[in-house]
Amino acid sequence: MNTFGRNFRCTTFGESHGKAVGVVVDGCLPGVPLAEADIQPYLDRRRPGKSPLESGRQESDRVEILSGTFQGQTTGAPIALVVRNRDVRSEDYDALRDVFRPGHADYTWQAKYGLRDHRGGGRSSGRETLARVAAGAVAVRCLAPYGIAVRGRLTEVHGATEPEAMEEEIRAARDAGDSVGGVVEVTATGCPAGLGDPVFGKLDAAIAGAMMGIGAVKGVEIGEGFGAARLFGSEMNDPITGTGFAANHAGGVLGGISTGQDIVVRIAVKPTPSIRKAQRTVDTAGEEREITVEGRHDPCIAPRIVPVAECMLALVIVDAMLELAKYRGWARRAEGPEREHR
Repeated sequence: MNTFGRNFRCTTFGESHGKAVGVVVDGCLPGVPLAEADIQPYLDRRRPGKSPLESGRQESDRVEILSGTFQGQTTGAPIALVVRNRDVRSEDYDALRDVFRPGHADYTWQAKYGLRDHRGGGRSSGRETLARVAAGAVAVRCLAPYGIAVRGRLTEVHGATEPEAMEEEIRAARDAGDSVGGVVEVTATGCPAGLGDPVFGKLDAAIAGAMMGIGAVKGVEIGEGFGAARLFGSEMNDPITGTGFAANHAGGVLGGISTGQDIVVRIAVKPTPSIRKAQRTVDTAGEEREITVEGRHDPCIAPRIVPVAECMLALVIVDAMLELAKYRGWARRAEGPEREHR
């Protein structure tokens, strides 16, 4: 599955050490103002090499719009976006050609497909997420006229919650040849009530699937999340008043449908699996080995996942907005003949 979404569909392509990574967005309505400058800020936040605490891979990640726009607006045709890979050092992975890296998709990819691209993880590399970010930036542009905005932030790194302490945790892990994980929170504001369906099309289920589809994400919470298991019903239920909800423990979703409140999502990001510390593994022949993973890797991937999570939430919401518009169109058409009959 390389395609995400039902109405607003994005198909990503490319590998970490291939010629390029990109995405084709289909289902975008015509007339949305869109230029490369609208997409680039999101890619700049995600790209590597911005600080000593990130991967040293130096990529400008300049996006090119190949199709789907005319005179600065979307046409309704598929939008093709591409980013060329420039700073590729595939030789850094030669020693891993026949060895499975612990914590990576090497073993499972080999088990399913019988072969794998050992150069930086190939298709399963975190570099694939730049295609999702490019598509999500288009979704953000589609949502803006409706007053819907999506914002993310890093809330925790290895248990630390203050910015300086988080930075120190990352630096210490890097210096030790290790890595740490973190927690990212993403909030969508301005969403109308009515997004999502109550059974198999639940909005919160779609959000959870989108977030779990990001590499390194191992847990998702919406609203109180796991904390809900420690509350009484009288504490968890959001009181409803004449002016709206008095709290938002549900995180903006009830019964799989948006309430009109802020949609609040938190994701748990595991430590980067590529570390210099010695690890036990096996090779493709089943022989036990000990490896250290060299090359350029983030000691903590969580900060760079913030824009990825924002864009995945934007993709879910724009897809749900189109579904709601389609449903309301059907409902209006259905009312016509019935009214005439009455």
